[in-house]
Amino acid sequence: MFLKTSATALAGFYIVPRHVLGGPGFKAPSDKLRIAGIGVGGKGYSDIKAFYDSGNAEIIALCDVDDERAARSVADYPKAAYYRDYRKMLEKEHQNIDAVSVSTADHNHAVQALSAMQLGKHVYVQKPLTHDIYEARILTKAAEKYKVVTQMGNQGASGDGVRKMREWYAAGLIGEAKSVWCWTDRPVWPQGVEWPKASAKKAPKHLDWNLWLGTAPKKDFTENIHPFNWRGWWDYGTGALGDMACHIMEPPYRILDLGYPIEAECSVGSVYVGEFTRGYFPESCPPSSHITLKFRRPNGSLLDFHWMDGGIKPSRPDELGANEQMGDGGNGVIIEGTRGKMMCDTYGLNPRLLPLSLNDSISVKETLPRVSGNIGGHYAQWVNACIAGYGSKEFQELSSPFSIAGPLTETVLMGNLAIRSYDYREPRADGKYNYPGRDIKLLWDGANMKVTNFDPANEFVKRAYPAGFELANI
Repeated sequence: MFLKTSATALAGFYIVPRHVLGGPGFKAPSDKLRIAGIGVGGKGYSDIKAFYDSGNAEIIALCDVDDERAARSVADYPKAAYYRDYRKMLEKEHQNIDAVSVSTADHNHAVQALSAMQLGKHVYVQKPLTHDIYEARILTKAAEKYKVVTQMGNQGASGDGVRKMREWYAAGLIGEAKSVWCWTDRPVWPQGVEWPKASAKKAPKHLDWNLWLGTAPKKDFTENIHPFNWRGWWDYGTGALGDMACHIMEPPYRILDLGYPIEAECSVGSVYVGEFTRGYFPESCPPSSHITLKFRRPNGSLLDFHWMDGGIKPSRPDELGANEQMGDGGNGVIIEGTRGKMMCDTYGLNPRLLPLSLNDSISVKETLPRVSGNIGGHYAQWVNACIAGYGSKEFQELSSPFSIAGPLTETVLMGNLAIRSYDYREPRADGKYNYPGRDIKLLWDGANMKVTNFDPANEFVKRAYPAGFELANI
């Protein structure tokens, strides 16, 4: 098995970062970060291009289960070795690379990233960091244990907007936060639907379906799952919440310095397949949801943190004019404080105080360092931190290392525990079902990753893995 082989190989040699070989702070002028990409079509293509365009990176190896989707990357980086199986790539290329970028479907993030980290490789992982809460905790611990440079792909974390809002909040412009409202118009793929009926079609030759499944339960090839609609299926994706919350929840999460939530509850949209007959599609994420998380604040008060998706939005603030846009239209954030409110768009863009007239006169000193290139500098920031090394000044300034991205991802996925509990059912003697996870709130022990009042929810904290794709212990 690959992970055992990797562990044995790692025991036989010690990987020394190149900057250490030349002494503290050493960096050869020609030194570039050697990157391997796992998942190099679609978003993966733009990720590795951004690394390359930073000027400090080389693309050494490419890996994708879909040759057709990978074709553009293969053409753009003809010197890079190409693989379908990330395990073979890491086994053969680990001595030739310094870092790995993971841009695959959510369900494979953790096992791929951890395999690279165990080989001493720095990692950049697309959002959400992981599919499950347990995986996020493991990657957070692994980053510290293996002393590698990490970053999650929520590029808004490198933007000026979230820093400006942090400065406003620290200056007391809105007082103490009382509630947060986040919303998105996602999903823009099918959700709340029945699993497609079986067909005799086989996977096209350019796609290795079994490798794409990876950590997911084995199923026959199904059309219209890869390369995009997997987001709406629990075996592979994390729904609208997993897709957008790491972009939208990140600003208030950072501004308010939140930790683990202590409670979660939800309501979800219904799909009716007949008169008074609600569809039951437990494999699919719901068409819409409203999640409420509660956080304990340092002063002992509770903060309500709302998430809405599927087109559901909070009520317009009284301070917002009748014709003034809320958020960016489809997405946004409002933080309500004891003295006022502030609002921003996706990625923390366009921060403003409410009412908007306040923004003409407000002036708060910049106290936080900005990232060169703003949101676009998220990639170069990680590249430069990898070159400088673990513990360097560049490392300390990272916008979304796993020490931050891990707890944020756990918070995001806590909402999905509530959603999945909503569909949990138990058979009754009359042939019908009880749904004990509905109309309750989950009490969460964040330190121990455990729901304390509804045990069935805990099955969604950590899942089982098929042979060959296990998540290793650290």
